[in-house]
Amino acid sequence: MSGASTAAYLARRAAQKERVRILYRRALKDTLNWAVHRHLFYQDASDLREKFEANKHVEDLDTIDKMIDAGEATYNKWRHPDPYIVPWAPGGSKFTRNPVPPSGIEILYDYGREEND
Repeated sequence: MSGASTAAYLARRAAQKERVRILYRRALKDTLNWAVHRHLFYQDASDLREKFEANKHVEDLDTIDKMIDAGEATYNKWRHPDPYIVPWAPGGSKFTRNPVPPSGIEILYDYGREEND
């Protein structure tokens, strides 16, 4: 292989590794949405890890791209319709419940202790 083709190969492999990492993290986080109890989640997470580890030995770049595309399609098909959102995160039930006051409004922390002149 020449230097240019080696660089292209390494760049493509790095992009594939990143796509696989993102897909695994998304699928693992989505598994939490489907599992009601932690002991169920641990089994599902272990099964998910086995699915990823089973294809770790594949070296053909085109095959890897097809497998990643199939995995992303499966993830999108089985994604939870109502995912859990942490209450204080954007989209959560407590997000901006107590927003920061607008600029120009002063908050007096010494209420009741004003000096009477």
